[in-house]
Amino acid sequence: MTWRLRVSHRTGLTYAGPVASSFNEARMSPSDEPRQRVVESRVSVWPAAQTFTYRDYWDTQVTAFDIHVPHVSLEVVAEATVETSANGSGATAGGGAGGGLDWASLVEPRLTDRMHEMLLATPRTALDEELTGVAEELRGPRATPAAAAGAVFALVADTIAYVPGSTGVQTDAVQVWRQREGVCQDISHLSLGLLRTMGVPARYVSGYLHPKADAELGVGVEGQSHAWIEWFDGEWHGFDPTNAVPVGERHVVVGRGREYGDVPPLKGVYAGPAGTGQAVSVTVTRLR
Repeated sequence: MTWRLRVSHRTGLTYAGPVASSFNEARMSPSDEPRQRVVESRVSVWPAAQTFTYRDYWDTQVTAFDIHVPHVSLEVVAEATVETSANGSGATAGGGAGGGLDWASLVEPRLTDRMHEMLLATPRTALDEELTGVAEELRGPRATPAAAAGAVFALVADTIAYVPGSTGVQTDAVQVWRQREGVCQDISHLSLGLLRTMGVPARYVSGYLHPKADAELGVGVEGQSHAWIEWFDGEWHGFDPTNAVPVGERHVVVGRGREYGDVPPLKGVYAGPAGTGQAVSVTVTRLR
C-alpha cells in the first residue's frame, strides 16, 4: 500500500534581545529513496534569508542559511509532500525476516571495514558494564542476527516506557536504561547500543511519523519529529522500537547517521543574548 503524506514542520526560536547574526543548518527535508518519493519540498525562513542546499557526509539534505540583520526571533518552516510505502522487510518485536547473513559473516573484514562507523559506540549509544552484559545475554542463544535483533526490540519494548519530556537531547543509552523511560531518540539510542555491541551494524534514522495507522484522509493531525533505527544482516531493515513496529507507510525518512547528533533538525550559532524559548510543531496529513 502507498500513502501520500503532507508534512509541515515549524520551529520558532526567541531571544532576550536583538541577535546581530546567526548561522544555521536545517535537516528537515525528506529524502528520495526506494521506499519513498518526494513530490515537493521546501524550507522557508524568517527573517528572510537566502538558502542553499547540499548533501552532508551521511547523505542527508541540509538547508543552510545565514541571517545578518538584527532579529529577536527566528522561524524555520519545512513543508513536503511525500509518497511512502511499506518497508517490505524487517524484524518484528518477536523476531522476523532477515537478509540471511550469519554471525560469522558479520565479522568478515570486508564487511566490518565497510560498516565500521555503524558498529562504533558514540556518546549517546555507549553502554556500561551492565548493558554490555545484557547485550551478550541477548546474543548468546540466538542462532541468527535477525533473531537477536528481535530480542533487542522485545526487551526495549518491555522495559522502556515512552514518556514525553522525561529526557533531553544529551540523554544517553545508559541513563534511559536506568530510569526506564525516555522518548523516541532515547529508545533508538539504546537499541543501537545493544545491536552494535552484539556486532550487528545499525544506524539512527530521523524523520516524521503519522501517529494513526487508520489515518483519515485530508485531516491534519499533530504528528511527530520522530526517530527509529535500521539494522543490517546482508540488507538494511527499518524498525521503530518506540512503537515496536517495522517501518511502514506512516514513516517519512529525513536522514541517517550514527546517532541524533548527526541529524538534528535544526542547529546553528549566533551572536547575541540568550535564547528565551523554542516552539516546535509538526502537522501530518494523509492525502491518500
